Amino acid sequence: MTKQHLSMREIKIEEMNQFIKLLNYVFQINVSMHKDRLFINAKSKQFREGKAIGWFDGDHLISQILNLPFQVNIHGKIYDMGGITAVGTYPEYSKHGLMHKLIYNSLENMKQEGQTISYLYPYSIPYYRNKGFEIMSDIVEYQMKDTQMPYYDNIEGQVRRVLEDHADVISIYDQYAREKHGSMVRNAIAWNEKFQESYWEEKFEGSDTQLQAAVYYEPETNEPIGYIFYRIMEENFYVDELIYLNNEARKGLWNFINAHKSMVYHVFGKTGGTEAVAFLMQDSEIKQNLSPYFMARIVDMIPFVEQFPFRLDDFSLQIAVEDKIALWNNGTFEISSKAGIVTATKWSDELLENVPQLTIQTLTTMLLGYIRPQYLYSIERIMAPNDQVVELFEELIPNNVPSFIDYF
Repeated sequence: MTKQHLSMREIKIEEMNQFIKLLNYVFQINVSMHKDRLFINAKSKQFREGKAIGWFDGDHLISQILNLPFQVNIHGKIYDMGGITAVGTYPEYSKHGLMHKLIYNSLENMKQEGQTISYLYPYSIPYYRNKGFEIMSDIVEYQMKDTQMPYYDNIEGQVRRVLEDHADVISIYDQYAREKHGSMVRNAIAWNEKFQESYWEEKFEGSDTQLQAAVYYEPETNEPIGYIFYRIMEENFYVDELIYLNNEARKGLWNFINAHKSMVYHVFGKTGGTEAVAFLMQDSEIKQNLSPYFMARIVDMIPFVEQFPFRLDDFSLQIAVEDKIALWNNGTFEISSKAGIVTATKWSDELLENVPQLTIQTLTTMLLGYIRPQYLYSIERIMAPNDQVVELFEELIPNNVPSFIDYF
């Protein structure tokens, strides 16, 4: 096979069957299984909402990627984000740089659409690091016995079970997302993915237990201030998502879980890596596991940093950024701010000496706050002539750790 015989273009709607067939092969999907049918249904809907591009051998689709339009909260600013998913290549066409070119084309498309940052769930962290992505969030999975469920006195609000797409659920999440750094500001695509999420079905193959929802209402005003998505399967309680706007709602929702004590033996849950689940429990000797979750990369550096909410109103600095794929980000830049108005200018396509140097993935994880500048400097992910600029980075970047609980 020679690359000259192949062509890259957008995948047409009438070619969606080929798109699904490639997913079936790459991810070894069995369409007779419940969880895999959910996955295929979700990807079929996403195909219609996003932009899919692929390599073709004649009329035969052999490699593909799908971009989805989302928004995320970065330190209180709402950014347009390009989500990458449905990535795959038939094995006989691997090792020819096809996916490298698809990722580059995706980044170009995002740049044109004003999506200055991209998120993805990695099948291989080293692979995507080579493409300019870096870890930006963790996920916590926890497990506790029925005897470890917390109960809180003097919580007077009411919990009502509702449909999972109830208006109060949508309203609570939107308030939460606009306050929680790193999170998805869910559009219809993101909500559809949430309602079809098959996380627990992957652990319990063939299960068709429906997602359920309950909302906590403040006692005096009857305002909705928290909700839970959950399932009860095999005498266990599974927390898909627990969102609260204040501590009262958190306690009220855990009291709701506790009310199922006679029905279940264990509680299993998952949440963002910033949630101190064990610490918040009255009995903290629960099981929990922290692991890397999503990755991100800056798509277009200049507009990204010009929107970024730096903590100082007046500053000036120079950085040399290495980006081996999106070359418009590769070079030496000046970033300055006067009275809170940030401007960024590219000085040179070269990485100039005596200027702090870092890769696009290091810049991404630093600005998102997943890893602080001082630590990145200590492990030589930032190369600087002195530590003064690192101290400036520490002053400039908000001290927030990103949390991301969605999947696409």
